[in-house]
Amino acid sequence: MKFFIDTANLAQIKEANDLGILDGVTTNPSLMAKEGVKGDAAVLNHYKTICELVEGDISAEVVSTDYEGIIAEGKILAAIAPNIVVKIPMIKDGIKALKYFSDQGIKTNCTLVFSAGQAILAAKAGATYVSPFIGRIDDSSWDGVQLIEQISHIYTLQGFGTEILAASIRNSLHIVRCAEAGADVCTCPLESILGLLKHPLTDIGLAKFLADAKAFQ
Repeated sequence: MKFFIDTANLAQIKEANDLGILDGVTTNPSLMAKEGVKGDAAVLNHYKTICELVEGDISAEVVSTDYEGIIAEGKILAAIAPNIVVKIPMIKDGIKALKYFSDQGIKTNCTLVFSAGQAILAAKAGATYVSPFIGRIDDSSWDGVQLIEQISHIYTLQGFGTEILAASIRNSLHIVRCAEAGADVCTCPLESILGLLKHPLTDIGLAKFLADAKAFQ
């Protein structure tokens, strides 16, 4: 399973990349705004900087909701760097745009997916990635990981090549459960990635090893 970091914070991206386990980055307008990146020129420049930091796929989200606007904006984003993935919402014109970019050989990420039916449409349109938002599904009293399992089952049966990118990850357990459910990618905050390192028995064991080593010096 690939690890993407879900942020626009350059320091966090660098920290995750320095671990040697980072495969890509996802962003959205909210994450850009959180970092104070505002205005078209600033956003494009920020994406360029991220692409220079990370070799893997970088999802850059369009803000247009009509077909012509999505296409025009997506072309601008795709021109930033070869590893840009155009992130497109799960709407009718978004499906049309996914098909267009797929035919042009431009990678896409279909975002805001909350059902298996939506995931099927995204795969049929040729999306590179489909992003089910499991944390938001959990918030509505359903199990988001079950959706990952369902999509994985359908994609395997039907032979779809679209990768399942589990999004809206809230904690380290989400990452483990998504790996079990068949997600191809998890996109996570840095905190969730680093949380995978933690276990009290590791801390206890390391403390004992260090104490024993010191006693024999």
